[in-house]
Amino acid sequence: MNGTLYIVATPIGNLGDLTPRAAQTFEDVDFIAAEDTRVTLKLLNHLGIKKPMVSYYEHNLKEKGQQILQRIQQGESCALCSDAGMPAISDPGELIVTDALAQGIRVVPIPAASAAVTALAVSGQPTGRFVFEGFLAVNRRSRMERLEEMKSEQRTMIFYEAPHKLRTTLADLASAFGGDRSITLCRELTKLHETITKTTLQQAIEWYEENQPRGEYVLVVAGASPTQEEQQWTLEQAVELAQSLAAGGQKLTAAAKEAAAASGFSKSEIYKCVLEQQ
Repeated sequence: MNGTLYIVATPIGNLGDLTPRAAQTFEDVDFIAAEDTRVTLKLLNHLGIKKPMVSYYEHNLKEKGQQILQRIQQGESCALCSDAGMPAISDPGELIVTDALAQGIRVVPIPAASAAVTALAVSGQPTGRFVFEGFLAVNRRSRMERLEEMKSEQRTMIFYEAPHKLRTTLADLASAFGGDRSITLCRELTKLHETITKTTLQQAIEWYEENQPRGEYVLVVAGASPTQEEQQWTLEQAVELAQSLAAGGQKLTAAAKEAAAASGFSKSEIYKCVLEQQ
């Protein structure tokens, strides 16, 4: 009978944030798969727990991942953890979770802190709709192409960044989105030197020209504002567009869908209004 793969969130800084359930899971499993066994050992020592560990990180995913899953298939249970936060989120754990589910292995989440959601909650940026981008590509061309695709993104955007790349990333974000775009820089969340600063991209660039970036950052960037054209659409205009498209030969469902994409109103609402006016 298969064992279980537990996906265990660990503190993003403050050890007091570890949940009792996470601690109990570490105590109960047969072994732990850790991104860096040295980091996880410090956490286990803090808890007074001794447990066999194996390393599972970016450069040994294929080999170690299959070894871990084979042990689980033989009846052992494993707790997968990263150095900080929720495994599998911008993290190598994504692959082993996919493989485990494909092999019929039970995967159980043990949730707690996530740097992305923690930063969003205190950012002062809109939280209703957001997109997580993690780390941008190192290759500049790939990075700028991705940012170009996001120019019209209206959802709040969340990025991770290391201190030595922060200045370049801020410059690239300003180049893509404009220097007046609102950004919240969340630095060293839950740690001793935690800072949360809401400003603009240009002001952030100017600050870090004079000040050395230190610590790990989560960047929460406001989405694009709706264009003037989008702001002027009325439901009546959207219905008229759908009627025009349908008169031109499109199926009504397709016409309503296209009108919805252009106006921001829902397809079902436009479709219903068109039917009522027929």
